[in-house]
Amino acid sequence: MWGFPDTPTMLPRLVALLWNERTRRPRLPWRIALGFVVLAVVTLSVEALVRLVVPVPIESVLALVTPGYPRERVVSALRGTVVIVGGAGVMVAGAYLAGRFVDRRWFRDFGLRLDREWWVDLLAGLALGTVLMTGVFLVELAAGWVVVLDTFRIAQSGFAFWPWFGWSLVIYVAVGVSEEVLFRGYLLTNLAEGLTWFDRVGPRGAVALATLVTSVLFGVAHAGNPGASAASTLGVTLGAVMLAAGYVLTGRLALPVGLHVTWNFVQGTVYGFPVSGTTHGLSVLAIEQSGPRVVTGGAFGPEAGLVGVAAAAAGLGLTVGWVRWREGRVRIDTSVAAPELRHTGGGEE
Repeated sequence: MWGFPDTPTMLPRLVALLWNERTRRPRLPWRIALGFVVLAVVTLSVEALVRLVVPVPIESVLALVTPGYPRERVVSALRGTVVIVGGAGVMVAGAYLAGRFVDRRWFRDFGLRLDREWWVDLLAGLALGTVLMTGVFLVELAAGWVVVLDTFRIAQSGFAFWPWFGWSLVIYVAVGVSEEVLFRGYLLTNLAEGLTWFDRVGPRGAVALATLVTSVLFGVAHAGNPGASAASTLGVTLGAVMLAAGYVLTGRLALPVGLHVTWNFVQGTVYGFPVSGTTHGLSVLAIEQSGPRVVTGGAFGPEAGLVGVAAAAAGLGLTVGWVRWREGRVRIDTSVAAPELRHTGGGEE
């Protein structure tokens, strides 16, 4: 005879699916879902606040601070900057709030323990991105696929080069920091910890699987960029593995942040390549590119070609070499999968 489930028995099971009593927080899928809800709420709140607090027309302000410049172009550039830099700030703030109130983590658990080693790794990452993109440029130059037409190019007439060079640096710093905090710091950390629930996986296996999953997500997130293709998605995914290596081998987000910033900045603003299908219209070198797209990446940029894949492989190897030189060994840092939770940890954030 059919009967209804025993409600007093089912309720604890349902709660257990949603809530981890031991760590006193939602389980992995719900943590990530709630994290993105927090991110959406922060984004909408910031947009509303900006509209409320900044009623003065942007054009009027720019007329005072940028006399002589084409006002409509400055307004367009400023709006783009607000969108990118503001969006990056919102992503970092969202990760902080989700970590604090949903994950019950210290913000440093996302690879942001800013000690001396962190800053040394950051400098190494900045140098590594510069070296890798310089290598890409020199290879294509030697092969005859790149011709330098001019220097200090800026597409918009009437603009000084160096102020907008600095503007481009700000943009790429914002993008590099926010994407690393979101994809490597927040998502990879949460997935790695959640995957340790499976006994056969283990902490190192969990970190490796989380690296693979978040790298694929990173590639897919760029699939809508101009000039994107299956090759570019694969190339960006491999680049994400390179970026993740610096985090999972050290437990610090510094190396991938530095590498991400200069990989993009040197690629686009110094050597004039497209960056994931986009260009800001200014670069130290104005180039004309040719050669087979399968190698150079064409209009999407080096990540969509074999030269970008080779650079990512070299970056992965150099990251491993850096970690071995700095720490004397190379292995996955299992603290990525077992961060210090608030209710068990102490000290100041």
